[in-house]
Amino acid sequence: MDIELLKKIAAYRMPFGKYSGRLLLQIPDEYFIWFSHKGYPEGELGEIMQIVYQLKVDGLTYLFDTLR
Repeated sequence: MDIELLKKIAAYRMPFGKYSGRLLLQIPDEYFIWFSHKGYPEGELGEIMQIVYQLKVDGLTYLFDTLR
């Protein structure tokens, strides 16, 4: 994963729903778990949400500490 993608993920905000306007990295894990079972949105948002979910599962969110 390259630094530009990490920066993009760190700045990405949820565009709708209960967590509208919040950074994806600040959204509780349970929200991502729900999407993993029900299906992610189409397009870039869904792709980035899947990456964030996997990073959370793998315990790698610390990679963003210096980017926040």
